[in-house]
Amino acid sequence: MKLARHARNNMRLYNISQSDVRAVIDSPDVTEKEGNKIVAIKSFSNRFSGYPLKVVYEIIDEEIAVITAYPLKKKEWR
Repeated sequence: MKLARHARNNMRLYNISQSDVRAVIDSPDVTEKEGNKIVAIKSFSNRFSGYPLKVVYEIIDEEIAVITAYPLKKKEWR
């Protein structure tokens, strides 16, 4: 799993671990495709003040490239 600089900065800012990102990618609550990018959202009941975590990533040559990760400021998403 590769992390873009933007993803690393957001992970540091919001205290998101790589295992949190991996959990969202492996078992998301909601998944949506936007062009080449995949948007995955998962709720963590005891983390991120109850907000769901959003991870945007691409699969490039069978490797996951995480573009960004951050907690959504809405409890519900679409």
